[in-house]
Amino acid sequence: MCCIVALMGLIGPRVAFLYAWLFTNQVDQAYDEFWVPLLGVIFLPWTALFYAIAYAPIGGVDGIGVVFVVIGLLLDIATYAGSPRARGASSAA
Repeated sequence: MCCIVALMGLIGPRVAFLYAWLFTNQVDQAYDEFWVPLLGVIFLPWTALFYAIAYAPIGGVDGIGVVFVVIGLLLDIATYAGSPRARGASSAA
């Protein structure tokens, strides 16, 4: 069961980001270049997703948007930090 939760934590934000990239213009407005969101979806998907959502075309990311980006960064760190613990627990069983 924990393997499914870990897998969804890794795949879920990437699918949501790719959906937003393909079917909305939020990612195109938030990022100027192609490589930045591509690297974001590979390495920091929660942060990249929250940045694209929080980005306002006129003012960029400010106020409550910064809080969302920081939450995304914390989720990315928690996802990567929790992965070895989940692997260790599953191999011990």
